[in-house]
Amino acid sequence: MVKMRLFRMGDKKNPIYRVVVADSRKAMHGEYIDCIGHYNPSVSADADIDVAKAKDWIAKGAQPTETVKNLLVKAGAMEKSAKLSAPKTKTKKSK
Repeated sequence: MVKMRLFRMGDKKNPIYRVVVADSRKAMHGEYIDCIGHYNPSVSADADIDVAKAKDWIAKGAQPTETVKNLLVKAGAMEKSAKLSAPKTKTKKSK
């Protein structure tokens, strides 16, 4: 499966990320297929993403991670769905 995910770069305590398209079986810092943008959280909350490439990879079936999905929504490459993900925690049962 092809995924769109963040590739961490930069110095210690100063991360800079590349938004890449990679095979999900490859290592997190391994080789990737295509770089579609950059994200520097310490400078701004917006990512520099090539919207045309992102839409092309989504059309080909690439699955973005939750963080990349949020960045793509901000960049305008995807529409925000009503529910982005399932809740991470289970609800407690009352006794």
